[in-house]
Amino acid sequence: MALDLIRDGKLDRQAAADALRKFLEEIVRVSGLDVKVKVQAIEAPAADSDAEVIADLDGRDKEILLERNAEVLKAFEHLAFRALRLEPTYHEKIHLDSGGYRALRFEELRMTARVAAERVQSSRQPFRLNPMSSRERRIVHLALKEFPGVRTESVGMGEERQVVIHPAKEK
Repeated sequence: MALDLIRDGKLDRQAAADALRKFLEEIVRVSGLDVKVKVQAIEAPAADSDAEVIADLDGRDKEILLERNAEVLKAFEHLAFRALRLEPTYHEKIHLDSGGYRALRFEELRMTARVAAERVQSSRQPFRLNPMSSRERRIVHLALKEFPGVRTESVGMGEERQVVIHPAKEK
C-alpha cells in the first residue's frame, strides 16, 4: 500500500487521507467505540507542524481514547502507520487527535520547552524534562531549535527517553 501513498518521495495527501479514513472507520467499527472519524488532507501545513493528513476521532467514547495519556489514541495511530505501511520518515505527516487533545498537548509542550529554556538561559544549568514519546521530543527540539543560548539533546532509552536542555556552548 505504501507505494500508492508515496509519489516522488512525497506523501500523496489525498490517497493517504482516504486510506487512513477507511482504516480508522474499520477499527472504530470493530472496537464498538461510539466515535466519528473525520479525516482531511491539509493543502498547506502550518509553519509549526509537519502534518499533511489530520484525523479526528470524536464522540461519546472519546474519553476511552484519551485515558492514560491517550494510550488508545496513540495505539490507533501506531496501527494506522503499520496498516498504511508508512516508513517512519512519513509518520510526522499523519496526526491522529481526539477533540483537540493532542493539539493542546503539543502546544503545552512548546510552552513548557520555552519556559524551561528561559530557566536554562538564566541559571546556566541543564534542565531535564519528563520522559516523552519520540513525537513529543521532536516538538520540544523544534520549539527550541532557534531559541538563543540553549541546545537540546535526547537521553535515555525506550519509554524513559527525555529531552535535556543545556546552555549553548560559548563560541
